[in-house]
Formats: sequence, structure tokens, C-alpha cells
Amino acid sequence: MTNTPKVYSAIAAVMAEIGAEGISKDRRNEQQGYRFRGIDDVYNALNPILSRNKLVILPRITSHSQQERQAKNGGALFYTTVSAEFIIACADDGSTVTISTCGEAMDSADKSTNKAMAAAYKYAAMMVFCIPTEGDHDADGTTHEAVPAQPPPNPELVKKITEALPHTTTELGLTNQWKAASADIQKLSDSDYAVVKAAFAKRKAEITPGTQEAA
Repeated sequence: MTNTPKVYSAIAAVMAEIGAEGISKDRRNEQQGYRFRGIDDVYNALNPILSRNKLVILPRITSHSQQERQAKNGGALFYTTVSAEFIIACADDGSTVTISTCGEAMDSADKSTNKAMAAAYKYAAMMVFCIPTEGDHDADGTTHEAVPAQPPPNPELVKKITEALPHTTTELGLTNQWKAASADIQKLSDSDYAVVKAAFAKRKAEITPGTQEAA
């Protein structure tokens, strides 16, 4: 008869204990007004229950990436994503099970990695132990508004869109040229778009003196 690794019965015991009371959503995200369970709530609820059932959770970050973005107020935001593995081990027989999850967070200082790791842990624990309801190291605690990422300047694409302008002699030709280039125009950064729009407006004014708007 095969003995079942004790890690599974220990996880089931933790689920039973945490399910009796759950972890209420007592914290509030002030920017967007929703309630959530913070990482400290999860730690505080799980610590004594894991100890009683001789379970330990060992985290390992398997990948980490970070990008700098511009906040709505003009400052810098650091957007971090992590992939993590969590080894859940039973101290009684050494049996283990490994789970994987991801975490992501933004912060205006040096806490985005901390928040992303905390988010990965929190949601891993919530999914494994099926934690019911009755998260500033928690990624759910704050909501940052980032400006959409801008494509880099692309002078070659600008040249491609505008190179036929000197040979365009009618407003209808300009309109058709703008429509034909619409897919490329959507790829432009704001600064390149301004250059292209100004070039069309200039050519239209040359064709029809006194006209200032692009096609």
C-alpha cells in the first residue's frame, strides 16, 4: 500500500482551519475604492496555522523584469513583474509540492519588486489554501496611473509616409494618401505624428492657399 505524502493532508488541514474564519477584506484601495486583503493579513492568518500543521512555504523567484514608465503627474513609475515558485514542504516526512505563480506591481520609489513578490505569495497562498472572504507593501493597496508607453522616434517611417507629398497636387490626392498611410500613422510616436501632420498641412496649404488643416 502506498503511503500518501503528508504534505497533502497538511494542506487540507490548513484549508479546513482557514476556511472556518476566512480572511476578511478589511483594507481599502483609496484610489479606486475597492476593498482587499493585504499581504500582512495573509501572513498573520497563515503563520500559526502553518506552524500547527508543520508546513513551511519556501519561495524562489524564477524571473524578474522591470520597466520605467511615466506617471500621470509626470514622475517616474517602476513597473515590475516576477515569476515565482513556492515549495510547500511538510516537516513531518519531508514531502513537498511546488506551485508557480506571478506577481506584478508599480511603485514610484524602490518598492515595486517587494510589492510584486508579496502579490505572488499572497495569491499563491489564496489559491492553494482556498482562502475565503467572510493588500504599502501590498500591490492592491495603491493604484498608479501610468501614461501609455510611447513608440520610439522612427524617422524612416516618417519619410515613407511623407516622401510622395511633393508630387501630390490635389486635396483628394492628399486625402487618399493619408488614408493609405493610416496603418503606419497609428504606429507613430506623438512627436513623429506631429511632424507628419504638419507636413500634410503644409502641402495642403501650398495646393490651396489659406488652408491650414491637414487632410
